Amino acid sequence: MSDKLNIGNEMRQLDAKNRDFYDELTPEERPKFSTFLMVRWGSAVDGSREIQEYYVQSVNHYLNKHFFTMHRHPKLQWLMATAVSPGMGAMRHNWIAPKKKEAGASALKKQLRELYPHLKDDEIDLMAALTDRKEIAQLQRAHGND
Repeated sequence: MSDKLNIGNEMRQLDAKNRDFYDELTPEERPKFSTFLMVRWGSAVDGSREIQEYYVQSVNHYLNKHFFTMHRHPKLQWLMATAVSPGMGAMRHNWIAPKKKEAGASALKKQLRELYPHLKDDEIDLMAALTDRKEIAQLQRAHGND
């Protein structure tokens, strides 16, 4: 892998707002460049609480909102990523691992979401932790479902 395509360098380019970085990649490097990593790495930095909050909010505003609708336009995704940085120099970025899915609880949560579509995810999680399959079956019957 080239020196350009290591996450440390990519985050330096993001923080420097180098809008030409994607254009500087060779045709062989472009398929190896992951714009999705910009979301994961770009949102977490070391530093004061204010700068950490800024990066999270900025990534949500500039990247998360339309990131996957732009999946066929990696250059545009990169340009959106360069808008994240406040231009205060290079920051130390950290990896945020994707949330692991719970194997057994997903069916239970799905049923609870169908029964209670107005509840938030954390409320569904709590209900799933407090409810067993027998109680779900009773709730389903009470709501007229078999």
